[in-house]
Amino acid sequence: MTEEPIIVESEITSDDKLWAALAYFFSPVVPIIILLMEDKKDRPFIKAHNVQALILGLLLSVILPFVGAITLGCGFLVGLIMWFWAYKAYQGEYIEIPVVTDFVKNQGWA
Repeated sequence: MTEEPIIVESEITSDDKLWAALAYFFSPVVPIIILLMEDKKDRPFIKAHNVQALILGLLLSVILPFVGAITLGCGFLVGLIMWFWAYKAYQGEYIEIPVVTDFVKNQGWA
């Protein structure tokens, strides 16, 4: 009789999905709040999205005013991408952002 190894994978709850979506939607404020919440910051799904949202939120808060000024106010379209990623996170999907995801994984933050 052979036993198959039991793979313990943390289940993604609806609460995890909500917090991950809020991290993108209200970045960088909510990611900082999540880092202060002991029960949320160590959940794998929230952690993966939270660090990405924090880095993106900080980058966009610096870059977006310049893009908006150069494009005569069309820089808000970049912010719509964050709303799309919030939707994808709420659907329970992991998001692969080309430079940011690699940076976060190489640093060991997610």
